[in-house]
Amino acid sequence: MNNTNFTITDEQRDYSSLGLEENPFPYSPVPDDNPELYCGQEHATKAISDTVSTMLSTGKSKHLVVTAKYGNGKSHTLKYTRSLVRDREDVIVGYVAQPGEGFRDIYHEFLYDLGFDRVQEIAYEYLAQVARETTDHNPIGADAMESLIDDGKVLLSELVPTAIQQLNDVTKFADFARAIVHMIYEDTNLYAWQWLTAEGIRYEQRKEMEIHSALDDDTTSVRAFTALKNLLLELSYTGVFVFVDEFEAIARLSSKDEQATLNSIRHLMDQNSHGLCMLFGCAPEVWQDVMSEYHAFSERIGQEVALRPLTDNHIQELVSSYLTLARMNGAEGIEPFEPECINLIHQRSQGNVRQALALCSRVLDMAVDEGEDEIGSEFVQKVLSE
Repeated sequence: MNNTNFTITDEQRDYSSLGLEENPFPYSPVPDDNPELYCGQEHATKAISDTVSTMLSTGKSKHLVVTAKYGNGKSHTLKYTRSLVRDREDVIVGYVAQPGEGFRDIYHEFLYDLGFDRVQEIAYEYLAQVARETTDHNPIGADAMESLIDDGKVLLSELVPTAIQQLNDVTKFADFARAIVHMIYEDTNLYAWQWLTAEGIRYEQRKEMEIHSALDDDTTSVRAFTALKNLLLELSYTGVFVFVDEFEAIARLSSKDEQATLNSIRHLMDQNSHGLCMLFGCAPEVWQDVMSEYHAFSERIGQEVALRPLTDNHIQELVSSYLTLARMNGAEGIEPFEPECINLIHQRSQGNVRQALALCSRVLDMAVDEGEDEIGSEFVQKVLSE
């Protein structure tokens, strides 16, 4: 049987009749890693800005939870905030997509978001500081330190024992100090990375680096995270930002594991009164349960800010901002959408960002397919009814 129902092609739609180079709305409205736009939620931007700015300006730790129902922008808000601070040279920023089975998973995902190269760079930065203090050389930064070592101008055999001792004094965690220093050795840096990320390595591999313990539970992971933060403060970083998304996933854990996870984060906050900023994205009903059942944890969070469904004005701003990304004719506002479309989009999406973006994307494609050069309320209604 010859099936002709499918028409699959790689030919792109031509949006020029609508004054656009492309469809700027996402087909699958999942937040980009580095979002370009953020619309509405002025109360949220104020609370987030205050939390982030306080840590940057005073060095004192401050934390915040962002609550919202699914699709109302928690992930987008966290990722947009991350994009604003991650390019600063004086902070380290890590994103955790969801909390996993406990704090060990949070720590693991945080380190992986930093990446092998960034952690290795931090190791070289620390050796550069030690070299400036103990040798006649004055390396500024990781690249200068790496060059001195590669050129044989600084001998690791002379520098490393002092570096490990001084780093142990800073972190109070000798195994962590050894693992950081081993990030620069070609023979052992992958073992060091596996240990630092709490993946677990064999005894023989630990023995080669003279590491005696394993990062295999929440307690040692809290200790390692604190050691890393203290290392960064020693290197004159202002602090560490941790963005933990989908925090409501802790509700799927057993009561024992959920409490252990919250206790570990609480201990982390208690041990780090300076240089730490944690932002959580959480469903409101789960956060209410946390507040009512785990006071010791929720009291450590300085503030909660709830994202609200978008208003008509917010929808208009959202649509206009996305269309601006693909303009080719100098038009402004919400063209090719007519004004009355905004209310329909708002009603259908109920102010949900994800649904509004998906609807706009679908309407644009159907307008091109049917030869429309303007999009009115009747056409949007037609799309909604299909």
